[in-house]
Amino acid sequence: MIRSEETRRRAVIVMQMLGIAAAYYASGRLGLLRPVGVENSVVTPLWPPSGIAVASLLCLGLRIWPGIALGALSTVISMSDGFTFWGLAVTAGSTLAPLCSFLALRAMGFRPELGRLRDGLILVFLGAMGGMLISATVGVGVQTLSGALPASQFWQVWSAWWAGDTMGVLMVTPLLLVLRKVRMPRLDDRWAEAAALAVVAVGATVVATRSQLSVIYLLFPVLIWAALRFQLAGSAPCAFLMSAMAVIAGTDQVGPFADHSVLEIMLNLCILNGCVALTALLLAAIVTEHNNIRHETEVACEELAALVEELAPRPSAEGRPDGPRGGLG
Repeated sequence: MIRSEETRRRAVIVMQMLGIAAAYYASGRLGLLRPVGVENSVVTPLWPPSGIAVASLLCLGLRIWPGIALGALSTVISMSDGFTFWGLAVTAGSTLAPLCSFLALRAMGFRPELGRLRDGLILVFLGAMGGMLISATVGVGVQTLSGALPASQFWQVWSAWWAGDTMGVLMVTPLLLVLRKVRMPRLDDRWAEAAALAVVAVGATVVATRSQLSVIYLLFPVLIWAALRFQLAGSAPCAFLMSAMAVIAGTDQVGPFADHSVLEIMLNLCILNGCVALTALLLAAIVTEHNNIRHETEVACEELAALVEELAPRPSAEGRPDGPRGGLG
């Protein structure tokens, strides 16, 4: 019986690793549908595999890191002429970056529920911006050492690589953490408001990313609405939608991204996606934290009221409060 349980547990872990590897590879292929040429290298403004890797570590722990490595290796092989030493080095960097992000988040007491402001800040600055320094440095460093990239172009390609990995964590990781807790909605949930938010989000995003009028600021009232009313469950999908549509518009060079150079488009996408991610994460975390504090306060008040009622003296049969009796018996 014990051996059977152990075998079943190992089989589950193996299946999880294979699933993560497949998700990593599939999302990598999707990310490569919208490549951007920076100098002599091809990068992506949004690299979803980095977000999938961090989210899988947060949900399943360190034991599934071989799945991340397998997915990264498969993606690197599909992008190159085959298995090489340089490809192995890029795979190591792509695996080490989310591992370091996960360890930093765990060391700082990060909670995957993202119910506190500090959780949002930790994810942004340690999980995304900090951890992805490793993958960008290793990936671009390998290209430079192998001679595929001139040393003079190192920082331009490095900044684009780092931005793509960072945006992947900021956009994809919160979305997956929300989906992990999805439950069947109740009939009394705010279906009408949620449907209205979805319609407005799609419409505002299409107008903001495709219009020649440069009305990209239309995105932020929608994000605020989503965060205030639905917290991360509303703001994370909206942020992902806006980021994906912005990347498509940027690579198509339409709307506010028309008549700009590749580097200008990458810079605009990084600033826009960064602002969208920060607004979605931090505002949702603030609202959730405020709601949790209010709920805890209400519970404490109810407990205090119950305690006062329990300790209050009760009237006796003659109508006088019961209490200690004095005098001579």
